[in-house]
Amino acid sequence: MKAIITPSALCGEVKAPASKSVAHRALICAALSDRATKIDCSTTSADIEATADCLRQLGARITKTDTGFLVDPITDSTENAVLNCGESGSTLRFMLPVAASLGKAVSLYGSGRLPERPIGELCEALRSHGCITSGDTIPLTVSGKLEAGDYVIDGSVSSQFISGLLLSLPQTHAESTVTVIGEIQSKPYINMTLSVLSDFGIKTEFKGNKIKIFPNNGFISPEKYTVEGDWSNGAFFICADAIDGNDVKCSNLTDKSIQGDKAVAEITKKYGSDIRIDVGNIPDLVPVLAVTACFFKATTVFYNAARLKIKESDRLLSTQKLITDLGGCAEATDDTLTVYGNGKLSGGTVDSFNDHRIVMAAAIAAAACEKETVINGCEAVNKSYPTFFEEYKALGGKVKLD
Repeated sequence: MKAIITPSALCGEVKAPASKSVAHRALICAALSDRATKIDCSTTSADIEATADCLRQLGARITKTDTGFLVDPITDSTENAVLNCGESGSTLRFMLPVAASLGKAVSLYGSGRLPERPIGELCEALRSHGCITSGDTIPLTVSGKLEAGDYVIDGSVSSQFISGLLLSLPQTHAESTVTVIGEIQSKPYINMTLSVLSDFGIKTEFKGNKIKIFPNNGFISPEKYTVEGDWSNGAFFICADAIDGNDVKCSNLTDKSIQGDKAVAEITKKYGSDIRIDVGNIPDLVPVLAVTACFFKATTVFYNAARLKIKESDRLLSTQKLITDLGGCAEATDDTLTVYGNGKLSGGTVDSFNDHRIVMAAAIAAAACEKETVINGCEAVNKSYPTFFEEYKALGGKVKLD
């Protein structure tokens, strides 16, 4: 499917969808809890549904409600369950150790670029603590049972490895530690995991580079849990507002959130001068921040960005190509993306690379381009924000989906 966008000002108010990252974690904790949990989650997406479906395959009963999900926990996990993680890196990296904590053989697979995304270090951590994996990439089977103990994980690859272990180790009921070596990437996502664990009765301690999971009696349901708004997806409309000619307000977001991507609100205020932005903790913001930078006459350097190469697309290259195909100037290295803004983009035909964030960044840019833009593969938005183009149209965006 392609989106054909005619330039037009975006004006009005949009409600940010529910946080995909929080929803993954809340669904898992609820499925491992002592009793049912009602999760208020105002929106869903392909990634959230992938996690819910995997939990169903493991034995949880998850039903849709008018406001989100009702989760009846796993009481007896299914032997030889087969988990389809879709294209969701979070689902794969969380469900792999969660499945291992249940002590029955489970197979996992996925689609898109997911089989290429790294999980070898996570598999090795599981193998060193009581589990057997059939390989280091999906499709794979995990068996055995996750053991308590001292885990060591390289923090420079993915914080999702760490979060996956943190979501699983309370199942052992014993004390465990996760020591992170190297530079910790996306630390706010680890803090998010610890916050959700706390909401479900799990006590932890994060000091320096070591996280301790205290002995426990298992996950305790809060009975009702509300998923907050998503700064990651709200960022597209916050960036739209930063571009001259637009007037967009994004609601359902809280300044008290521990989501790292709330940094978008402050970053966009700095545009107009040459700046350098460390994106180690906010990699998902890069595509939209980069196209927004094109509309200012300044040079913007995004650094500490190597992890973007192992996302749904190689986002350093796909973002660079998005900008150049729209008539802008950008340069990527293994760890940086430099945008040479000249205050405008002309428009053109761009490819989504099957990456939801590239589609949405392209759409935000297209509204302010000088001529029509065509986005090929625009259905990729379903991964995280299925209603994106509906919201876009409501703000005055002129888009035809073909």
